[in-house]
Amino acid sequence: MKKILVLISMIPVLSFSQKKEVLKYFISKDTLAGVKDQDGKIIVPAQFRIYSDLEDGEQVKEETIYFDGFKKGETKEKNAWGYVYDKKGNFLYRPFFYDNGADYFREGLRRFVKNGKIGFADRNGKLVIEAKHDFVSYFDYAYAVFCDGCAWKETGDGYKTMEGGVWGVMNTRGEVVEPVAKSSDKDKETLGKYYPNPFQYNAKEKSILQFFEKQNTLLSGLYYVNVYPEMSEDQKKLLFEIVERPKENFPFYQINTYDQSRDGSTSERFKFLVSQDGKENYGLDFNEKVPYRKWLDNEIEEAEKFQKEHPDNPNKFVK
Repeated sequence: MKKILVLISMIPVLSFSQKKEVLKYFISKDTLAGVKDQDGKIIVPAQFRIYSDLEDGEQVKEETIYFDGFKKGETKEKNAWGYVYDKKGNFLYRPFFYDNGADYFREGLRRFVKNGKIGFADRNGKLVIEAKHDFVSYFDYAYAVFCDGCAWKETGDGYKTMEGGVWGVMNTRGEVVEPVAKSSDKDKETLGKYYPNPFQYNAKEKSILQFFEKQNTLLSGLYYVNVYPEMSEDQKKLLFEIVERPKENFPFYQINTYDQSRDGSTSERFKFLVSQDGKENYGLDFNEKVPYRKWLDNEIEEAEKFQKEHPDNPNKFVK
């Protein structure tokens, strides 16, 4: 009986990842943040001045430990924000400063800064693209734009743009990609040139995408219900692509939706997860996974509400 209980206790509980350790943030008497394990052992000493609403005893929920602030007494690094550690207390990297905080994960990768250069890390803290460019955009449609010898310039309205230097395009392996003559609707237009369709799938992955393709008309109706002006049915067609595959601590395929008819950008609302076995589908609602059917019902309710409140909307949603 004792052996059975031990085996049961080893079964991981899945949320967004498989949690093994229980780590908690703690706040010292001089209001510095650190991390302890469930036995009170200090994993990362209290040395960070935090700018978020971090509470003493709050659990570390992600695959890595993140401190949203600066280390006491350390010189600030340009374009960097916060610190990331692994769950053993080893320093990993400093995220790129973006949108008043640490860079987001886009297509499974986030930017980090080292010696003034920018690279990319994955959800587990692995540095997958070395920091070697002066600037790199986030990944969109599996491509990122980079430049060397460029610099930030104030626009006068509170924003900054990157100007000058030599520009190029990289893939998710950090390889420079050369433009091509457009040959497919799935080629990506960037910097006024076309880059080849970056997505390739095996039979299982094609089957996963077919689930969403079969509902393209329904999902397109929901997506474009609040878009002006009127669009044709051909213009409303969405693209669904797998941008992240199962890995340690992330047992899902992530599917992003792309609006190719307008600017080819990623939809922040229409993102999905599919379980590693391909049997369970979820919608992402502010990075929280919701069973697909419930997610869809919520979107239909919101679309019908919008249409009722805006009867002049040109792109009607029909269930």
